[in-house]
Amino acid sequence: MTQEPATLPATSAPAERVAAVLRRAVATGLLSEDRPVAGFLDTEGIRASVASLDAAFAEAPDVLHTFAVKACSLVPVLRLLAALGMGCEVASPGELRIALDAGVEPARIVLDSPAKTRQEIGEALALGVAVNADSLDELRRIDELRPAHSASVVGLRVNPQVGGGSIGAMSTATATSKFGVALRDPGARERVVRAFAERPWLTRLHAHVGSQGCPLELIAEGVAETYRLAEEINRAQGARQITSLDIGGGLPVNFGGDETRPTFAAYTLALRAAVPDLFDGRYALVTEFGRSLLAKNGFIGARVEYTKEAGGRRIAVTHAGAQTATRTVLMPEAWPLRVGLFDAGGNPRTGAPVSQDIAGPCCFAGDVVAHAQDLPEATEGDLVVLHDTGAYYFSTHWAYNSLPRPAVHGFTSGRSGGVRLTTVRAHQSLDEISAESGLAHADALVSPEPAAGT
Repeated sequence: MTQEPATLPATSAPAERVAAVLRRAVATGLLSEDRPVAGFLDTEGIRASVASLDAAFAEAPDVLHTFAVKACSLVPVLRLLAALGMGCEVASPGELRIALDAGVEPARIVLDSPAKTRQEIGEALALGVAVNADSLDELRRIDELRPAHSASVVGLRVNPQVGGGSIGAMSTATATSKFGVALRDPGARERVVRAFAERPWLTRLHAHVGSQGCPLELIAEGVAETYRLAEEINRAQGARQITSLDIGGGLPVNFGGDETRPTFAAYTLALRAAVPDLFDGRYALVTEFGRSLLAKNGFIGARVEYTKEAGGRRIAVTHAGAQTATRTVLMPEAWPLRVGLFDAGGNPRTGAPVSQDIAGPCCFAGDVVAHAQDLPEATEGDLVVLHDTGAYYFSTHWAYNSLPRPAVHGFTSGRSGGVRLTTVRAHQSLDEISAESGLAHADALVSPEPAAGT
């Protein structure tokens, strides 16, 4: 589904671009009483983000940038990224399937997960997908399953245990992280060196320190520790057995304003400071960025359904809550979002600021996406915008209250300077919700049929 214009100058400020998109969405019925919430992705912004990543790593002779599919698990997004030269990092059979459906070549896919089944491992090795084992036990499974002449690159994930950032749930290099082989535990480093000596086909090391809340210096130190281990293993082998390093992703995002910081260029400067030889071509590099590529290239638009007062607090009840902004609702201090207010036509609201909560539609008291926001007074039919939500938000829906997954639309500048909207994912219908909720087995508990195989 493709729509045409509403003015969007290529040089417009972010607020003006959002307003132009909202006006077009309202005019075409993509935001309405029947469709009160939707996600929007800036196609040109995504292209620019990928270009900035490529430029930051331009001096690396051999680098594969993969996109962390969990950050935006939408087939059209993955297809766009593939067209821009990116691969995919996947962490489940579902993510692998949609990466393949998007047309990503198996050789440009990396499978990470701490709980891979034998079936998942076997299928990935048969396809030629790269596999990063998360533990020494998983390596032993790969011993059993790996074909004699597999095309898959196989690596081992290590935990450099360099510490955590400000958000514990996003820090994966703490002393007790569930990910990877904990390098500083007694005897662990020696076991890793031995694991490589026993497996000539094990040629990659992988580490990922964390993401939001992790400073660049911490991420770079994790990469440096991984690099030092690779050098130690290769010296022990007397040859370059390890030929590539998967350095993960994890660049934090500035949710406090429009500025993109830190940049990919700042990240590579931190890497050079910590690992001066990282870009000399000795090791091929793999990255796994997600949030930093998509977050600032998307926003949620949602209709204000009601406004009310409670205990002297003004509350705007909207259709964007925990089902789209789960992390923000459950961990508001760690994941605050900027909020914009627009009138029913998509124009920025003006007027004296009023402190008000922006609440969602879910049936629990904590479903508030922003507390005490100073905004012009919201009224019924206005549109609330949640900025910087292009990653993880509308693409990773929580089916609380059986609320439908919102539609997602991409936007670009049309040839005439107007906004062009393209449907990336359609709004979920009530029929689809019912089907997902077991409709085909409606009588299973009142007149149960024996389960297959029993």
